[in-house]
Amino acid sequence: MFDRLEIFQLAGGLARHSAARQAVVAQNIANADTPGYRARDVADFAETWRNMTAENRLGHGDMPMRVLDAGTPASPNGNTVSLEFEMLRGIEAQRAHDRALRVYGSAMTILRTSIGR
Repeated sequence: MFDRLEIFQLAGGLARHSAARQAVVAQNIANADTPGYRARDVADFAETWRNMTAENRLGHGDMPMRVLDAGTPASPNGNTVSLEFEMLRGIEAQRAHDRALRVYGSAMTILRTSIGR
């Protein structure tokens, strides 16, 4: 019943997006020494949210993540992974995930207060 409230859909979507971004960052870091590897990133959450269907927003099915080239400059071996940028992207993903959990928790507190628990 409460899973249809948009605040919970939004918090869940942001958490899933953050997890996907963290996975892409981990792949980039794992391939930091691979010649010719192009660093990738996930499209921002606002764009992803706009492209989602109502079914996806409820957590059913996959989120339509769009993976992009990160656009970092290439090293002499053609690799575009910058560990500094990847650290920053990982921190951004962690903060977004923490924000999603705080939003979810606050919405649950409001719901509990409204029903008297």
